[in-house]
Amino acid sequence: MEISFLPAYLVAITLLTVTPGVDTMLIIRNTSRGGFRDGAVSSLGICSGLFVHAGISAVGISVILLHTAWAFTGLKLVGAFYLMWLGVSNWKGVLSTKQMQVKSGSLPEACGFKPVRSLREGFLSNVLNPKTAVFYMAFLPQFITPSGSALMQSLALAGCHFMIAMIWQCFLAMTVNQAGKWLQKPRVSRIMGGVTGTVMIAFGLKLAVDH
Repeated sequence: MEISFLPAYLVAITLLTVTPGVDTMLIIRNTSRGGFRDGAVSSLGICSGLFVHAGISAVGISVILLHTAWAFTGLKLVGAFYLMWLGVSNWKGVLSTKQMQVKSGSLPEACGFKPVRSLREGFLSNVLNPKTAVFYMAFLPQFITPSGSALMQSLALAGCHFMIAMIWQCFLAMTVNQAGKWLQKPRVSRIMGGVTGTVMIAFGLKLAVDH
């Protein structure tokens, strides 16, 4: 990896990270559900998935996915289904009477913070997104030198992405958590839940139909 290329990579990856997408909606969703810790652990799961994509890109499995229609389609549909499932789960919470009864003055953690669940949701939402694999396959080779180990360079670049994404997503989770009392208002909570659920379902549908 040429050090001179690193600033360009950092700028590009930062712009990609702060652009609203599935990761953003998941952080907002989970922070609203379980507070800052829920959002931060979800971010850890999301960012950990980057190393999987970097490894896949390095060993060329992404090439197989790109040129094997059934494999790519299968991965795409699994990822789309998972996103839609998250969105539907959000709507179930919105429509549930129990979810609407939030104690006055309590934090979003009243809904229950489960570290394993948050980590799993973040990790799977990233790993099951084939667009991330395709992006890494197309993007990382521009910053990898043939003389070095493709795997180690890919993991190093993913490490930079990991740090930037963690900082941004934790900041986002902190911001959402600071608005906790406002978000706890039953009407606001239902609106937020409905909006994030609908957007995640839309992302899933878009992922399923895009070619």
